[in-house]
Parts: sequence; structure tokens; C-alpha cells
Amino acid sequence: MKQLFEDQTLELTWGHRYGLIAQNGSGKSTMLKCVASRLVPIPEWMDIWFLDHEAEPTDRSAVDTVIDTVREEKERLEALEEEIMSTVGPEDPRLEAIYDKLERMDPSTFEKRAGELLFGLGFSQAMMKRAAMQTRATKDMSGGWRMRVALAQALFVKPMVLVLDEPTNHLDLGACVWLEDYLAKWDSILLFTSHSADFLNGVASKIYHLTVRQTLDLYGGNYDSYVRTRREAEVNQLKRYEKEQEDIKHLKEFISSCGTYSNLVKQAQSKQKIIDKMVEAGLTTKPVDDPVFRFGFPSSEKIPPPVMAFQNVSFSYSGKVEDYLYTNLDFGIDCDSRIALVGPNGAGKSTLLKLMTLDIEPSEGEIRRNPHLRIGRYNQHSEDVLDLNKTPLDFMLEKYPDGLVTAEGKKKMEVQDWRSKLGIFGAQTSLISTLSPGYRARLVFCLMSLRNPHMLLLDEPTNPLDMDMIDSLALAIKKFNGGVVLVSHDFKLLDQVADVIWVCEDKKITPWKGDINSYKNHLRKQMAQQAKSIGMGAGGGVQ
Repeated sequence: MKQLFEDQTLELTWGHRYGLIAQNGSGKSTMLKCVASRLVPIPEWMDIWFLDHEAEPTDRSAVDTVIDTVREEKERLEALEEEIMSTVGPEDPRLEAIYDKLERMDPSTFEKRAGELLFGLGFSQAMMKRAAMQTRATKDMSGGWRMRVALAQALFVKPMVLVLDEPTNHLDLGACVWLEDYLAKWDSILLFTSHSADFLNGVASKIYHLTVRQTLDLYGGNYDSYVRTRREAEVNQLKRYEKEQEDIKHLKEFISSCGTYSNLVKQAQSKQKIIDKMVEAGLTTKPVDDPVFRFGFPSSEKIPPPVMAFQNVSFSYSGKVEDYLYTNLDFGIDCDSRIALVGPNGAGKSTLLKLMTLDIEPSEGEIRRNPHLRIGRYNQHSEDVLDLNKTPLDFMLEKYPDGLVTAEGKKKMEVQDWRSKLGIFGAQTSLISTLSPGYRARLVFCLMSLRNPHMLLLDEPTNPLDMDMIDSLALAIKKFNGGVVLVSHDFKLLDQVADVIWVCEDKKITPWKGDINSYKNHLRKQMAQQAKSIGMGAGGGVQ
């Protein structure tokens, strides 16, 4: 059993939104579960909603599923109010909060407000018609869409304590922008984790840092404020530490110089008392930097353009023209391309990457690839290739029994060779099943690097990563000398690595003329306009 921290203070104040940050494997999710399970003292009358699973697959529509939840909450509050009135009386302070919540629960507006939340979380973008959004059963939805339904349930109920673990993982950029704006106005208690510095900046009013030294440190403000405050505090701490150590050094040197001279013994004892008092009061510890993980993708020989060319490509999974996700695509990608694919879920971003890898064939047109092209690919299923019952070292030895083909030719890999290579990416001898998702992602990056790729195709690579790891990935991409095509809902990563932005929407690909931040502003305006056009408010939900 791993101890997360000991003798630390966790305070959650009404009206604040707490972002919890820590490195991969530090126990962020475990801490959220502890709070949600009331392993920390939280008054029983305060309701907690922990979003840790998808909405149940039933015959009910998304709208009905959300409405059912808030109706059940209304019944719970009415029963609690009745119990308090009969056992305690009208002077009970809990009643004010109960009446406040009940007053907001107007059944005549349930359907409208549930629709607003689902619209904001992307349903209208994927299904296009509101009628479809209201009638499609949750049992016919993917896990990602049912997770959005569950998030809408949590937002509609508006618990006193809302606990969210990486709430943006299943969202596209538009839904991330909407959720960021929505949670920025959350006025009860919110505790959440996120690997997105951009999202933390937009939502958090305070930051809890679960450190590698097993302390829980609280900082006021958003993520950028935390970074500045922590840096300043560590600079001042280092100055105090160095001054104390220098003072102690001088005092000890004086004591040593006194020797056994009787006239100096008292002075030496006096100096020793000063040291003893400093130690008793508590010496300043030297600041310890967080462990930094850095890796890279090997540089491969350049392939002359065109490396990959789409010529009049159209595609649908059914093969039917009326189902085309794309029509008449015509573009080229080479080893200098740094492309971010953006657009709503369902528009075909992942499908486009599958066309590039030739996992699927176009319904019309042709995709030409250089026969020497090697692709390093990451997607949400990449970790499925890992054998969870093996250690990374054993997995690699078994996967490559004959060694690797390197730039210098084929090389037989001994245990020490694999230790050296795996050491760059992290764990070596722990069972893969015991590793955090972030460490498993590192193993996938290691497998990608072994291919000596000319091009990287990355589909939502940040979902299992902490912020330091995302920065490491950004640095590795920047140093990589090949082409990159990236799908991500992390605005900071896109801003760091993408030279061009392609918008996948309306069955075509359109280059975006601005940067990713201007695209974010465009999404915010677009969603407000769409909400207005179908008669929904921009905010939605219980406020």
C-alpha cells in the first residue's frame, strides 16, 4: 500500500474550484476517491458527486437520462427536508441549502436545461439534429458519449461537492471550451484533476499540489499563478537554506579553531548553543526539483516529397455516398509537415489518421505513400499491444528476440541494452499492470521510437499524461526531424508544436488562417451562435 501523504491539511471552501496536480503515479485519482468516499471528514448533509463512470446503457435517451437523475435528486432533497423538519425543526441550518436547490429545480424547464448541457458537451455537433439527440438510446452510444451524459448529469444535479477526474478526456476542443467556461462559474465546491494547463487556468481558483515529497501544498489562483508563486517560494527557500548553511559553517569553523584554549571555551560553547537553537527551531530544507522526464524520437533519413498524397479521396465506412465523412480530399504531407487536426467529434479526425496508415481504404480516389515511409502511431488503443502480465524488460525481450534494425544495421539486444533504452522512458522491472496510464504511455512512445519513424501520427496522446510529460512530448516533437500529424484537445500542446491547423468539418478539410488561440475564440463564438439559433442559452444547466 502506498502512502499518499501524512499529517497534511485538506480544506475545501465553499465557492472555490480546486485543481489537483501531481506527477503520474503520485495518487491524484486515489485522492479523489478518498474524498468522494468521505475518508476525509465531510459533513453527511453535503452531497458529493464523483464522476467516475459512464452513464448506464439503457433504452432511455440522453436527455431523459439526465432528467431522470435530477428528478431523483429532487425526490431525495424533499425526503431529506421532511426528515429534518420532523426530527430537528425549521431552525436546522441545512434547510437553507436544501430550499435553495429545490427552488432552482423547476420541472417545466428540465428538458430545456438538459438539452443545453448536452448541446454544450458536443451532442448537437455529432448528431446535428436535436431530435436525434433526444431519441437515441444510451445503449446505442459509445463509452465516450455515455461519459458525456454522465458529466451532464453531474452538472445538472449541481452537488455541493463535485469531484471530477480528467473531465476533458472524452471531449473535443469545442466541448472543452464550453466546459471550461461553464465550470469557471461553478459556485459551490469543485475538486478536479486535469492535465491541461489551459483548462486549469480557465477554471481553478486554487491549486493543490500533491508533491513527490508526499506533502499537499495549497496555492491561491490558477495554474499560471501556482507556477509563479512556487518558483518565487523556492528561490526564497534556497536563499534561506544557503544562508543558514553558510552561518552554520562559519560557526563550526570558529568552534574548531578554539581548540582547548580555556579562554575560548565559553565562546565555543556559545556558538554551539546558537547552532543547537537553529536546529531546534527547524532548519530550512533545500528545495528539491520534481523529477523531470525527457525522451526523444530518433532522427531518420529524409524522404523526398511527396511522402503521402491524397488524390480526390472520399470515404465512408458503409461505402455509401450519402454516408461520406469526407469528399474529394486533395492534399499532400511530407517530412516537414507539422499539422494539427481540429474539429468536432464525429467529423472524422481519427478516420483521417486511419486512412493515412492504410488501416482503411478510401471509397473513392487514391492515397499514395512513399514505399519506404515508416510511421510511429499513437492512439487510445495503442496500449492494447502491451502484455500487462510482464515487466517492460521481459516484454521487450520477448517482442524483439532477434534484436532491432537500427540506422547502423541489425543489432542483437542484450538485457543491458534494453535496460539502457527503457531507462530513458521510465519503469523497467515492475509489472506493466501495476504501472500508471502515464507510464504505459511512455512504453508506447518507446515502441514508436524503435521504428525509427519518418512521421508521427498522434491521436489524443495527452489523455494519460501529466503536464510535465506533455511538455516532454512537446519537446520531443519539436526536436523530431520528421513529419507530425496531431489530434489533441490540449490547446497548449497544439500551440507548442503545430505549424498549421486543419479544420475537419462538413466533409472537407480547411486550413485555418490563424493560430490555435484564435481558433479557440472562434469555437466560443460559434457555440454561442449555434445555441442561440436553436433557442438555447449559452450557459445551460442549473445556475
